[in-house]
Amino acid sequence: MLNIATHSFTDCQALAASLAERVAGLLREAIAARGRAVLAVSGGSTPKHFFEQLSHAELDWAKVQVTLVDERWVPESSDRSNARLVKAMLLTDRAAAATFVPLHQDTPTPEEGLAALEAQVDALALPFDVVVLGMGPDGHTASFFPGGDRLAEALDPASSARVIPMRADGAGEPRITFTLPALLDTRALFLHIEGDAKRRVLADAQLGLAEGRDYPVRAVLEQTRVPVTVYWCP
Repeated sequence: MLNIATHSFTDCQALAASLAERVAGLLREAIAARGRAVLAVSGGSTPKHFFEQLSHAELDWAKVQVTLVDERWVPESSDRSNARLVKAMLLTDRAAAATFVPLHQDTPTPEEGLAALEAQVDALALPFDVVVLGMGPDGHTASFFPGGDRLAEALDPASSARVIPMRADGAGEPRITFTLPALLDTRALFLHIEGDAKRRVLADAQLGLAEGRDYPVRAVLEQTRVPVTVYWCP
């Protein structure tokens, strides 16, 4: 039995408001209990409204660390940069006081920047309090792409690696990604998806049906370490 709860909304604004309220509440609880909170978010176009809503939340943002679940290996000046998106849409208003921990170094390849990235991850007050994942139409989440050159390692529940490079035909640029066991080291896990096409992919993944393909998001849905809460709208 999959440990998944689904919340459906009529539009993206209603979803964003509800998800932001829930995440802000969890961050407040973490700060009250431990004096700090750690949030990992996804890039892409889907979370923009959620970021905007969350940026206005009333909480002690100075005690929050924000990072990404994965990143494209591009400079922050690129419009493909997830860091650029997070800084523009989330780390504004009240949330500007948060500490941002990027997943990029000024090196030609993620392999060359890996040691420095691992040191940055060491600075996070792990475990995560909240992880918000997205999902692509090919069933990828984080940078767990179908056909990824290190997909098996990224999804290995016994892996001790926290961040690894990833390359795949569908990924565009080389990527850096937290591994699945690292992302599951969280107190709350959300999957934020929008659109009927992605809902069908998610349904197929939950049923184990993928038209002959193994959607990587299944590894998130089938794990038993932490419940998954899905937020969806058309």
